[in-house]
Amino acid sequence: MEPHSRFLRISALVVTIPLAGALVALNAEAHGQVPQSPAKTRTYYIAADEVVWDYAPDGRNVAGLPMPEEELEAQTRSAAGKKYLKAIYREYTDSTFKTLKPRPPQWAHLGILGPLIRAEVGDTVKVVFRNNTKLPWLSMHPHGLAYAKDSEGAMYEGPGIGKGAHVQPGETYTYTWTVPERAGPGPDDPSSILWMYHSHFTEDKEINAGLLGPIIVSRSGSTKPDGTPNDVDREFVTAFANFDETASPYFDKRRYPPNLNFTDPVLRQLNLVYTINGLVEGNLPMITMKKGERVRWYLLASSNEDDVHSVHWHGQTVIYNHMRTDVVNLGPMMMAVADMVPDNVGTWLFHCHVNEHLKGGMVARFTVVP
Repeated sequence: MEPHSRFLRISALVVTIPLAGALVALNAEAHGQVPQSPAKTRTYYIAADEVVWDYAPDGRNVAGLPMPEEELEAQTRSAAGKKYLKAIYREYTDSTFKTLKPRPPQWAHLGILGPLIRAEVGDTVKVVFRNNTKLPWLSMHPHGLAYAKDSEGAMYEGPGIGKGAHVQPGETYTYTWTVPERAGPGPDDPSSILWMYHSHFTEDKEINAGLLGPIIVSRSGSTKPDGTPNDVDREFVTAFANFDETASPYFDKRRYPPNLNFTDPVLRQLNLVYTINGLVEGNLPMITMKKGERVRWYLLASSNEDDVHSVHWHGQTVIYNHMRTDVVNLGPMMMAVADMVPDNVGTWLFHCHVNEHLKGGMVARFTVVP
């Protein structure tokens, strides 16, 4: 009997170890904890490039909103109907910066925004940045992530400011940003949150030129192999951004009469564009999702004093800050995350509810298919 009893004890031990592990995993999942992933170093090759930007490449009023005659007349004078020289962040395949990395179709809606940077808590992000423009002193400054002074990407008086604060034309610089726990989702956040990056030497001019982009940070161990959150089927990033072309470094005063008052608010208004991801009046590529999918919207605003927005979805509702709503308010440089499970099939408006912004073209559409 003794050998048999020893066998039973050993067998019980073999069986209970995996059960205990499973119980621990189930208990962790029940309490919102996720197994930690091995930390990774994620490297991106991003350049600031000069481009001629068209705010309405598919034409005016693609969304088909009704317009009174005076608004149609004003539309002909609108900055949205013009093309502007701008600087934007673009991703390349390697440090030679010879080949642009294609943007996946599901991210075509990013428009003027720079490439999406992803990370999990515990990771390190390295950005090899090149200034391909004629603009001096460009940089990349991240919100939320951790960095040493030489990777802050901002210029001001103080010790430790390095070359990363002022990358000159033709130069390359590598930023190193880390993702500690305080850069990831908080206790009441969803599994992923939004940060942004932008140039921060002469910030107002550089952001109005187009130099901003998104960062998505997820909890450690909470993502699929492609980096998307496990609990989400689709993601969309939308920047409600007013571009003041009179504040852009590319604004050419020589084109205007020498006696013109450049502080005239009328001049600014004629060169102010109300966009979603740098596109107006329904020109944003159609955002498409399926009924019943788990959809995560990452929302951000730009930096002008009138970048105060009320983001509104027609036909659906979202969960934002543990509240059911269909409007999320944003102030300048604010970031927010809203989760949607679409239940209403059709094509719907997505716009800013500030009257001046809606009339000015800050509108897109999204489609829910069966």
